[in-house]
Amino acid sequence: MINYTFTYGELETFLLIFVRVSCFIFIVPFIGNRAVPNTVKIGFSLIITFLLFDNVPRGVLDYNTIFGYTVIVLKEAITGFLIGYSFMICTYIVSFAGQIVDMQVGLSMVSMFDPSSNQQITITGAMYQQVLTVMLIISGMYQYIFRAFADSYTLIPINGAVFHTDRLIESTLSFLTAYIVIGFRISMPVFIVTLILNVILGVLAKVSPQLNMFAVGMQIKVLIGLGILYLTSNMLYGASDFIFNQMKILLTDFVSSMVA
Repeated sequence: MINYTFTYGELETFLLIFVRVSCFIFIVPFIGNRAVPNTVKIGFSLIITFLLFDNVPRGVLDYNTIFGYTVIVLKEAITGFLIGYSFMICTYIVSFAGQIVDMQVGLSMVSMFDPSSNQQITITGAMYQQVLTVMLIISGMYQYIFRAFADSYTLIPINGAVFHTDRLIESTLSFLTAYIVIGFRISMPVFIVTLILNVILGVLAKVSPQLNMFAVGMQIKVLIGLGILYLTSNMLYGASDFIFNQMKILLTDFVSSMVA
C-alpha cells in the first residue's frame, strides 16, 4: 500500500525543489517554448520534482522567519533560471546568423513571429532555429540537459547557492565574444558570396551604366543566396554540434560561479 504521509520539513524541501525545476523548465529550450501551454510545463515540473525528491542531497534548512524561507526560495529560483538561461541563450546564435544572412540576401524585411522568444525574427533565422531544435532531439542533447540539471544538486544543494557576480559577468562576456564569432561562421559562406557578387555588380554598373544593376541585382542575390543556403545545409549539423559544445562550456561556467 502506498504511503501518502509526509512531514512539514519534507513539504518545504519538495517546494524548494519544485521552484528550481519550474524556473528551469520555463526557460530551457524546446520544452520552455512559449508555444507550450503553461499547464504542460507545470505538470512536467511536478513529474521531475517527484523523480528528484528522493535522489537529491538534502541539508538542514537554516531559517527562522518567513522572510528567511522566502530568501531560500528566491535563491532556488535564480539557480534554476541561470541553469536554463545558459542553454537558452546559446540557441539565439542561429537567429543572429539568420539575420546576417537575410541582410545580405535581401530578405531582412520579411519576418515572422517566433513563439519561443515572443519576437519577430527573419525567415532564415526561424529555419536555423527549427534545424537546431531537430538536432537537439536527434543528437540526444536534451538528455544531457536534464542530466546536467539533476547533477547540479550535487554541486549546488538546496540553499547552497552562492552567487559570485564577478564570475557570472566574466562568463557572460566570454560567451558574447563566442556568440558573435559562431554567428559569423555560420553565415560566412553567404556573406562571402554576396560580397563578391556586389563587387561584380558594381563593376558591371560602371562598365554598362545603361543597365539597372539595382533591379537586376536584387533577384540575383536572392537566387544565389538561396542556392548557397541549400549547398551549405549539410554544414548545419557541425554548427549545431559546435553550439551544443558552447552550451556545455557556458553551463559549467555558470554552475561554477554559484558553487560556494
